[in-house]
Amino acid sequence: MRALNVAAPWGLDAIQVVEKPDPTPGRGEVLVRMRAVSLNYRDLLMVNGMYGRGGASTGDAITPFSDGCGVVEAVGEGVSRFKPGERVATLFFQGWISGPPTLAKLSTSLGFPVPGAGAELQTFSEEGLSRVPDFLTDQEVATLPCAALTAWRGLFEDARLEPGDLVVLQGTGGVSIFGLQFAHAAGLRTLITSSSDEKLSRAKALGANHLVNYRATPEWAKPVREASGGRGADFIMEVGGGGTIQESMKAVRIGGHIAIIGIVAGGGEPFNPAALIGNSARLQGVSVGSRDMFEAMCRAIELHQIRPVVDKVFPWTEAKAAFEAMRGGEHFGKIVLQF
Repeated sequence: MRALNVAAPWGLDAIQVVEKPDPTPGRGEVLVRMRAVSLNYRDLLMVNGMYGRGGASTGDAITPFSDGCGVVEAVGEGVSRFKPGERVATLFFQGWISGPPTLAKLSTSLGFPVPGAGAELQTFSEEGLSRVPDFLTDQEVATLPCAALTAWRGLFEDARLEPGDLVVLQGTGGVSIFGLQFAHAAGLRTLITSSSDEKLSRAKALGANHLVNYRATPEWAKPVREASGGRGADFIMEVGGGGTIQESMKAVRIGGHIAIIGIVAGGGEPFNPAALIGNSARLQGVSVGSRDMFEAMCRAIELHQIRPVVDKVFPWTEAKAAFEAMRGGEHFGKIVLQF
């Protein structure tokens, strides 16, 4: 079978398609024939040698991608959760089943340190897979494990929101678009930002209530305040990091919630923590979620018939081109590799 392989000196040019022996599932393992994987910003960092909880070593080699959809090919001894022929999604954290996060649970992420889904055949722990809604395509299922679950956890596991609350979504990448779809289904009001009027138009078609072009309006906290009658946002999906956190702090209401899920705008300057004292706002980092959260999310997706937005599809052997599209910010929603 063939697999993607990345090693030092890292970078997009280091991505190779290599031949490997077909894996055999051991006790408690499931062999999956992959059908699709989706890209996350974290994957781009990994390919460039900036992954996991430590820097890349020249001796490391990784099979990338955490997010995939496939069909069970075979099961190892003792497996009871799955049987051959069932369609499954990989889980970002193979060992986070339920409960709060711990270091041990967060050290089981696919791609690194656990070999990822970027292979024609791959073995996974039976605990690190989940069944998925039948109405979704393989490509749509592949978008769920990281981006969708991050948005779900931020909105419904960590925050305490009520119908009619105002949710701010930064940009039109995978997490923000899932956040828009979930918030809309839950009866929340939404304001989304983008540098592209065309992307904002697409977001409006998905149910966005308020649209802000942050190039035309860099101080986007002002329209947030206007949309909320001066109160501020109840929830902000913070994806920019240092490049946007200052504006998020101006936009959030007293007692509001800011979910930190990315740093695509860079590390930037630190903000003044005194502002948190002044408005009692809450900042919380979000590192995807557990299997229990994933399965709750899938039930909601099925109930509301929410279809993930797949913007671009590449053959899996053209991973470099897909990453270049991601790096260029060309996408609205998710980029997927098809096997």
